[in-house]
Amino acid sequence: MTTLPPCPQCNCEYTYEDGAQWVCPECAHEWMPADAGADDAVNIIKDAVGNVLADGDTVTVIKDLKVKGSSLVVKVGTKVRNIRLVDGDHDIDCKIDGIGQMGLKSEFVKKA
Repeated sequence: MTTLPPCPQCNCEYTYEDGAQWVCPECAHEWMPADAGADDAVNIIKDAVGNVLADGDTVTVIKDLKVKGSSLVVKVGTKVRNIRLVDGDHDIDCKIDGIGQMGLKSEFVKKA
């Protein structure tokens, strides 16, 4: 007997084959066996220009950004060193001189 992988949506262990697809009896999710490893891929984060970012990179802000809850502004051309990539809407965690710890969106920076 072959062991099928659990459902990628609800993690049910009672999946079964239906022709070329795998089916979950609990949530009715259907997927192709070739799609099973697609969710394990690492999320690649790119800057505004399309360069791939990595932990420890230095980036430059390409637009004036207002700091929420403050009257401070991160000006265009501000260099941010030693970024850390995280999951979420603001996918860059960093420390900006004069402002402090904050999260940035990768669409507003370019790799320096």
